[in-house]
Amino acid sequence: MSTWLDDIFDVRKPVIGMCHLPPLPGDPGYDADTGMARIVEHGRREIAALQQGGVDGILISNEFSLPYLTDTEPITSVAMARVVGELLEELTVPFGVNVLWDGTASIDLAVATGAAFVREVFTGVYASDFGMWNTDVGATARHRARLSAPDVKLLYNIVPEAAQYVADRDLAQMTRSTVFNGAPDGLCVSGLTAGAATDTSTLKIVKENAGHVPVFVNTGVRPGTVTESMQFADAAIVGTSFKKDGIFENDVEVARVVELMDVVRELR
Repeated sequence: MSTWLDDIFDVRKPVIGMCHLPPLPGDPGYDADTGMARIVEHGRREIAALQQGGVDGILISNEFSLPYLTDTEPITSVAMARVVGELLEELTVPFGVNVLWDGTASIDLAVATGAAFVREVFTGVYASDFGMWNTDVGATARHRARLSAPDVKLLYNIVPEAAQYVADRDLAQMTRSTVFNGAPDGLCVSGLTAGAATDTSTLKIVKENAGHVPVFVNTGVRPGTVTESMQFADAAIVGTSFKKDGIFENDVEVARVVELMDVVRELR
């Protein structure tokens, strides 16, 4: 059955590479001496390496804005808009954006930059490393409608990183109710943190209960695990594995991208 994944990526089992931006203005780790120019150049290098390595799409995220806010400051999405705007002409694959951890800001950024999709936590209530984490998917859906942006696809984190669902429901129930009540365009299944392996049994449960909604393996995808993950996932989002020595803080290496993409092409 054809899905929006086919329309956007035109390939089976697409792999979306992460462009992790350095700390932005307002973030504790922001380097005011090198300023926004360094952030733009970092994004340029990451995008070039990902595209040279053969990814099917790119997700641009403020991954190093640690510790994250669940209601971000305006400067975060404004700074990201500058980065994406300066690099638009260099993007040759479909792209998405993610303003961690703020679904409304992510949608705003997507509309401003022409991004095809966003990834965020849109449903549920969680106890997390960042405090109690609440959502309002009804308000989010109405915000997208007010912006006349129905084509911006919303990828819901069904098992967010660094958080636990505050309810006594199993994953199968949660998946079915999220699909019915929240109308997601995709469901992302994660491990504990960026780069942490996503449990295959968890992926299987989500896929079996997601109906027509595509399922993404969201963390921990590596050449040795991607075939197993893609038995159940319809797509993958990959960050840490593409970086030098597989370390979260390092830069993307073209050779590591090529290695994983070669495995994916074989399984396609």
